[in-house]
This record gives sequence, C-alpha cells and structure tokens, in this order.
Amino acid sequence: MTGTWRQFRSFDTPVRLLLINQLTINLGFYMLMPYLAAHLSDGLGMAAWTVGLVLGVRNLSQQGMFLVGGALADRLGYKPLIVAGCALRTLGFALLGFVDSLPALLAASVATGLAGALFNPAVRAYLAADAGERRVEAFALFNVFYQAGILLGPLIGVALTGLAFQLTCTVSAMLFAALTAVQLRHLPDRHGEAAEERPALRAQGRQVAANTSFWLFAMAMVGSYVLSFQIYLALPMEAGRLTGGGATGMVATSALFAVSALVTLAGQLRVTAWCTRRLRPDQCLMAGLGLMSLAFLPPLLTVSRPPAGESPAAAALAVAPLMLCAALLAAGTAVLYPFEMDTIVALSGGRWVATHYGLYNTVAGVGITVGNLTTGATLDAARDMGHPALPWLTLAAVGAVCTAAIASLGRAGRLTVPAARAEPVGA
Repeated sequence: MTGTWRQFRSFDTPVRLLLINQLTINLGFYMLMPYLAAHLSDGLGMAAWTVGLVLGVRNLSQQGMFLVGGALADRLGYKPLIVAGCALRTLGFALLGFVDSLPALLAASVATGLAGALFNPAVRAYLAADAGERRVEAFALFNVFYQAGILLGPLIGVALTGLAFQLTCTVSAMLFAALTAVQLRHLPDRHGEAAEERPALRAQGRQVAANTSFWLFAMAMVGSYVLSFQIYLALPMEAGRLTGGGATGMVATSALFAVSALVTLAGQLRVTAWCTRRLRPDQCLMAGLGLMSLAFLPPLLTVSRPPAGESPAAAALAVAPLMLCAALLAAGTAVLYPFEMDTIVALSGGRWVATHYGLYNTVAGVGITVGNLTTGATLDAARDMGHPALPWLTLAAVGAVCTAAIASLGRAGRLTVPAARAEPVGA
C-alpha cells in the first residue's frame, strides 16, 4: 500500500482526481448493480423477462453509445463529458430505488448506461493526455483503483441493501453527486484537439474508421474481453455446479471476485514495473494473453467431478481450480491492461484518442455479447453431449489465437503508427 500511495502522490492533481473518480464510480456502481435484479424480481415482483429487459437496456445503452461519447469528448473536451456522465448517473441511480413502473425503470436504466458511455472514453483519454510519457504507469495505477472499487462496492452494498435497497440507491446517487461537484470545481479543462484542427464530425469518423492498424488490434484483442468476462459467466456457473448451489455457491462466487481483485491490488504495480523494464509492449501484450489462455486449463481438473455436497472442505477443494483460474485471469489482465491502453493511444497517433477508446469499447462490447452467447450455449451443449471439457479448451484456444494474432501484428509493425500519422489534421 505504501508503494501505491507513493506512486499516486507522484502524479499531478488531474491524474489523482481521475483515479479517485474511477474508484468512486466503481464503488457506487458495484454497491448497487449486483443487487438490482433481486430488487426487481423479489422487491417489485417483476417477471424474469422484465428484469432481463431492464438490465439489458442498461448494457445496450452503454455499449451502443461508447463511440458517440468518445467522439463528443474529443470535440467538446474531456471534462464536460465526465461531469455530464456522473450527473446523469446520479439521476439514474436515484430513480432506480424509488420508481416501480416499467417505463420509469427503463428510463433510469438508459440514464445509467448512457452515463457510462459519456465518461468512460473521456476519463481514459484525459488520463492518457495528462500522464504523458508515464501513461503505462498511470494506467497500471488506474487498474488498482478500478479493482478496489469492484472489491469494496459489493461489500458496502450488501450491508446497505440488508436495510433497504432504497438506502443503497440513495448512497450511491450521493456518491455520484459529490463526484460531479468535485470534478466540476477542481478538474481542469482538457481538450483532445484544438478547435481549429477539428474537422466535421463525419470527417472525424472517417479518419478513425480508416485506421486499419487500430481495427486489426481491436479485433485481435476482442478475445481477451470474452475471456475476462468469464468470471461473470462460466466460473460462477461451474462454481454453482461443483458446490451444489445455494449459500455455498454464493460464497464460492464471491470468493472468485475477491481473489481476482486481490491479485490485481497486490501485484499490478510490481508486474507493470517488471514488464516495463524487461519486455517490449508487444511482448507484454502477448504475455498477458498467454496467461489468460492458460487460466482455463486448471478447471479441466474438475469438469467431471460431481457436486461436492454439504462438506465445506470438499466444496473448497472442488472450486480450488476455479480460484486458480480467476487468479491467472487477473494476473494476465494486470500484465495486459496498461500496455493495451497505451497501444490504443499509440495507434491513434495522438489524434481523436477518446473516439478511439469509444470505438474500442464498442468492439469489445459486441465481442463480449457474441462470446457470452457462444460460451453459454457451449457450456450447456458440451455437458449434454458428455464432453464437459470442451468449453474450457475452447476458451484456452481463444486466448492462444489472440496471442498469435498480436505476435503477428507486432512482427508486421502494426502496433505503432508512423510519425506522419501523428501529425495534426491541419498540418
């Protein structure tokens, strides 16, 4: 913790504010969202399809608007989009606790999703701009704060929700309201492009869309998001099967998230410093993807194992390979993430950075959706066919393919942009 605090203090005020911003965003989000489905189904008595609709609309409004949020951040400045996103999420989270009609819940869900689309690309572009040559360092620290919010949010949320879900929504909304006020007052203005260098919005879109190296990188990295998302899908499902579900299954699932967050918090800065000293950026990307690929081999040890029954010791032994999987996924992400974010800036040539981040998030979101549908269908079909190892081998193969794709792009010089590409539009 001393090293984290020292590194935090070494950055200027804007970067520190952005790090606190991300911690608070995740704290407010994860203290509420994990318990929203239960509130809608049990508290409001909504049908399962309606719950799915409310949650799906939130995800769609965020993923579908990332590109718009990024483009607006590049044109209007990063600060207005960050402030607007936090203010909009304040409204959305406040509504979620106190409305009970489907139209109102859908409106609140759209507001929370759109908020993320506004501030996510802007925060990353602002961080990259202000950190300058220390971008990799800054993004490593960013991931520490990001994971800390994920770890602490549900713990606070379960205590508040035990009293009343409305209390959780109120506290979360208050966090976002405070964040909005602090950033409005203390976050300096920062523009990605000078006004005289901004082409028409359509021309801006064409410039980004024509960046072939960026597209190849985004497509090569999609698999990493499919793999990392399995901590929400395949790992909890397998943990539930191995433990027999119920309270033991919930504890096992919570432990998966705790292991993932703790690995990042404990190792991120050390891992990034080691990689920076010893490896090229493309090698760091390959190493991270390789670890994520290997993460799906330990679960093969228990795919044919029956449920552990009521014994806590037997349940702990059964899910141990899943815990190792979660730890390796987190370690792979810790290696990968800072260099991934830095590569996006490099491939943008320093132009329209928020737009590139927005488009990258949209591509990742589409990949996650397709990957989840495929993974879910494969998990069901493989067990029915008597080949329970198939989904885990497939996920490992996805990681191996992504690693090979990045290696190929690195050899072809596709992970950097020639100096000419980095010139201003008006040059």
